[in-house]
Amino acid sequence: MKNDPEFAKSDYFSKMQWLRNVNDDIYDPSYTDMLRVAFTSEFRRGRLQDLVALLSGRNFETKQCEESIVEQSFETFRKGVHNFIKQTHFERFVMILRSAGFASNQLIRGQNAVNFAYIMYLRGRSENIPAAGLERIVRRWFVASMLTGRYARNTETSFDQDIRQLDRHGLHRHIDAVIAAEMSENFWSVLLPQQLETSSPISPYFLVYQAAQVELQDKGFLSRDIAVLDLILNHCDVYHVYPRNMLKKQGLSSGRYNQIANFVLAQSEINIAISDKSPEQYFGELMEQCHGGRMRYGGITDEAEMRANFHMSALPESLLDGEIPTYNDFLDARRHIMAQKIRRDYR
Repeated sequence: MKNDPEFAKSDYFSKMQWLRNVNDDIYDPSYTDMLRVAFTSEFRRGRLQDLVALLSGRNFETKQCEESIVEQSFETFRKGVHNFIKQTHFERFVMILRSAGFASNQLIRGQNAVNFAYIMYLRGRSENIPAAGLERIVRRWFVASMLTGRYARNTETSFDQDIRQLDRHGLHRHIDAVIAAEMSENFWSVLLPQQLETSSPISPYFLVYQAAQVELQDKGFLSRDIAVLDLILNHCDVYHVYPRNMLKKQGLSSGRYNQIANFVLAQSEINIAISDKSPEQYFGELMEQCHGGRMRYGGITDEAEMRANFHMSALPESLLDGEIPTYNDFLDARRHIMAQKIRRDYR
């Protein structure tokens, strides 16, 4: 209002004033993100260069510029921007992201996956798809986009192809066709475990795994009461199942001991208590803790509850039975368990 009084008089400003009281940053779009979503959702095109052409009046059939197209394009684009910044649209879309387990912006990477999910939401609204069905569509597509890296490269080409397919086949048919083609049994049992072989804590696969834990209301590793959601909202760190210093002493590089299949979300006091103890030692002590022994790690003292906690953290229960595999075998087994956890949540 102070720095740009002319803009403050516009209808755009009046429609976005609600933002002044918003601190939520799960979806924090840039100016370009707004242009992309508003354009693609209204014009059914994915290349921003087409927006420039349309606002200049280009007729794509005659290759001529026409004033009537200028006026129509600006009016259509104005509608797209209004839909983008409308409070109810924006807040309900963010709510859908939260409902899929993405409760914090630290779980969201790849802004264009979010952008296209918002495009789908706005398209669904314009087609009067019932709210519950639309929420499911948006959740399914967003998570699928994250897991397959659909918009990680050649973004405009992917946007253009998808929006045209949506026009041709409709939301339901296009989504079902893409998921059937790209997320088959082989994806879950072979490809996703391979993709989980990374040391990047911001890998989309690890972020989706954490979102699955949130949605499934899992507890933190060895926690009786503290949920994964609480840990994420408090910006917790990830901790190593096979302790980092132990693996470093064995000569492993950071790329090996920091594999995400070696990560769990846990309270800091639990991580400090485990310290550099070998898996053989502290897993054995966990079983002692469940049968009247000294309480060393967390507050779980019941074996069934401990096994359930291992299930929540996608850890082989056999670790509690003294079956401690080599580090590489552990990583391989856990990647498959993590992939199946993501799959269960996705379904």
